[in-house]
Amino acid sequence: MKVVTLLTDFGDFYPGVMKGVILSLYPEARIVDITHSIEPQNVFQGAFLLYHSYRYFRNAVHVAVVDPGVGTERRAVLIEGKNHTFIGPDNGLLYPSAVEDGIKAVYSIKAEISQLVGDLSATFHGRDIFAPA
Repeated sequence: MKVVTLLTDFGDFYPGVMKGVILSLYPEARIVDITHSIEPQNVFQGAFLLYHSYRYFRNAVHVAVVDPGVGTERRAVLIEGKNHTFIGPDNGLLYPSAVEDGIKAVYSIKAEISQLVGDLSATFHGRDIFAPA
């Protein structure tokens, strides 16, 4: 049973929607909320909190979404580390944690993955791209 952590700047009901997508695709997942109270679009704060929390989960998947570039051409990435997997926007949010864990591979997540959950939203890549990955 894989642990999936969530860290976002969403607040409101959006983390619940992401959990629904994850559990629909991976019913055995155990989802843990790190926080959804990152200051809106504060990538530095998100990176800091992810860095100081990820290591307390063994072999987990960390989905982190603080994304001022949502709807732009920025990449969505999955970083495979030695002990953890990090999923989120390619904006520096995941980098400190992934480097400390030891980067084995980096994959670009294609928007086509959103076909698993329906039409791709221009503003909710957390639901449509990061959660299904």
